[in-house]
Amino acid sequence: MKTEKTLSGWRDWLLAETPESALQARLSRIYLSWLSFKRNPLAVIGLLIVVFLVLIAIFAPWLSNHLPTDQNLADRLQPPSSKYWLGTDELGRDIFSRVIHGSKITLYIVFLVAIIVVPLGLFVGTTAGYFGGITDKILMRITDVFMAFPRLILALAFVAVMGPSIENAVIAITITSWPPYARIARAETITIRHSEFILAVQQQGASAWRILLKHIVPMCTSSVIVRLTLDMAGVILIAAGLGFLGLGAQPPSPEWGLMISQGRQYLLDQWWVSTIPGIAIFIVSLGFNLLGDGLRDVLDPTNN
Repeated sequence: MKTEKTLSGWRDWLLAETPESALQARLSRIYLSWLSFKRNPLAVIGLLIVVFLVLIAIFAPWLSNHLPTDQNLADRLQPPSSKYWLGTDELGRDIFSRVIHGSKITLYIVFLVAIIVVPLGLFVGTTAGYFGGITDKILMRITDVFMAFPRLILALAFVAVMGPSIENAVIAITITSWPPYARIARAETITIRHSEFILAVQQQGASAWRILLKHIVPMCTSSVIVRLTLDMAGVILIAAGLGFLGLGAQPPSPEWGLMISQGRQYLLDQWWVSTIPGIAIFIVSLGFNLLGDGLRDVLDPTNN
């Protein structure tokens, strides 16, 4: 009973119509967003999939029953069994362990791409939108050049120049992924740069860069986060595509695209070698898409 009263008191505090502090207002907004988010069951499923991916990546050494690179030629191409839950590949490596450890590579790629493309896209877009003129024209023409090419084709070109590796694949994906974020940030900056609160800050003597960092960038962040979440499925597919073509992660790395490539010649008879990592890519991509749809409904003001 005491716990229920405590929780009820917290809810009343978070749902107060007149917040008494900035902290209460922020927490109230987060709580209301969560209430809106959890009303979408598909979005909750997407969140659970992404959280499950993170947990698997963290606890991979304890969840896998074999090392991902251990070879046992006597047990090569074994079907799923009690010893090898998802079977083995052409070198006798446990597919379950390789898929589990491959989640770390997927999360590594997603994390690196996210922490690079978001600041880059926000910087280019808000700078172009706020200053306008020749600055806007130069930055947007550069953006148009990158958007003129299909992302996978452009990523292939960059990796071919830099050499095949997972780090170069991340760089190539990043280089080809930032333009949409710049476009979104520019559009929102143009919308709000003449708002009354921006004019008030300008009258107080704030510099242009302070206005960008303290006021405009936070206003653009929610839309960029939504776009980022929706784009993660595409990032995973491009990374898997580069691995499949031998331009991403290199053997014996348990990267899912590389695993599909190595098992494609056994697809008809030993279907599990390629199918299992393919299912992993499908589930994780679906999770990010569902999560992105839910976040769009919550964070995008045009959908409220």
